[in-house]
Amino acid sequence: MPETERSFDMGRLSDRLEVWFRGPGPKTVGSLIEIFGEKSFAVLFVLLLAVPALPLPTGGVTHVFELIAMLLALELIIGRRTVWLPERWQRREMGAAEQERFSRTLLKWIRWLERHSRPRLGFLLNHRLSGSVFGLLVLLLSLTAFLAPPFTGLDTVPSLGVVLLSLGVLLDDSLLALVGVVIGAAGLLLLLILGKAAYSGLESLF
Repeated sequence: MPETERSFDMGRLSDRLEVWFRGPGPKTVGSLIEIFGEKSFAVLFVLLLAVPALPLPTGGVTHVFELIAMLLALELIIGRRTVWLPERWQRREMGAAEQERFSRTLLKWIRWLERHSRPRLGFLLNHRLSGSVFGLLVLLLSLTAFLAPPFTGLDTVPSLGVVLLSLGVLLDDSLLALVGVVIGAAGLLLLLILGKAAYSGLESLF
């Protein structure tokens, strides 16, 4: 990997996020993109899907975040290297209460992973096709979370899969990324099994 990219060490991701959370200026998606550049895709997936993945009050915005994640995943699939979002979405600011919850809960979780992860088979994540595969996996798992029935908690597992997959990409840790894929696949399988059971139950009533 080029030295300019390696200088963005995942060991400093939590520090950069904390500076962004606690520093001056508006906390918007646009300002986040400016800081992280090409890494913004993975960073945004972490922030967007952490809402349903972590035990945080959501205020009913999880579907909005999942839709944004799916749009970004499509951009990766078609080969975009930079994030595109409508200006209105880029200017949307995170509220003070949301900032506090994220900076306290999410950063603590990321720092724990930083201590226990290390670069493993990073070349698999830096292949020219890896961005499209990454986008395809995020799209599938985000759609699974989106389709999960509300108030069932079934969106938690695929969302957690996206978060771990994205952190694996940021860490150049293929093992962590694989764990994310396995967890996400388990969430998809669980949704399919319960959906089939619910359909069979409805069929038996008629």
